[in-house]
Amino acid sequence: MILGMSLGTFTLIHVLISLVAIASGIVVVYGFLTKQRFERFTAVFLVMTGLTSLTGFLFPFTSATPAIKLGIISLGVLAIAVVTRYLLHLTWRKTFVIATCMALYFNVFVFVVQSFEKVPSLRAIAPTQKEPPFAVAQGFVLLLFMVLTTFAVKRFRPAR
Repeated sequence: MILGMSLGTFTLIHVLISLVAIASGIVVVYGFLTKQRFERFTAVFLVMTGLTSLTGFLFPFTSATPAIKLGIISLGVLAIAVVTRYLLHLTWRKTFVIATCMALYFNVFVFVVQSFEKVPSLRAIAPTQKEPPFAVAQGFVLLLFMVLTTFAVKRFRPAR
């Protein structure tokens, strides 16, 4: 039981929160690329990404796993995004864009990891996640986010 829920129910809620974070993050990055501010989507993304990390810490674990370490890093990056957006009011625009893109990247990175663990056809081609298909998928995601972040930083100039 986690927060009064079965592990299965808690996992489902955690996954739904993660998917909302990813979907809203995609909209936010689209806004960066098209020079638009999607304030509500930004707020949803930041809150849901924070909840994704925080709920991730509630799963049973016995030692500091890579997932726990990534969650800590993600919360640090998310804190930078929140401060640069809401306290500094985008005066550190580039830092906000980079931190937001990094937070979304971490969510997508974990999505790929979980997909290779849970989807039978993906697990069959990379059962230990040390096989080339897994490396190619994660390499593609990393490259995609490097390109998106570069263009987002160059293009996002919100109206004041």
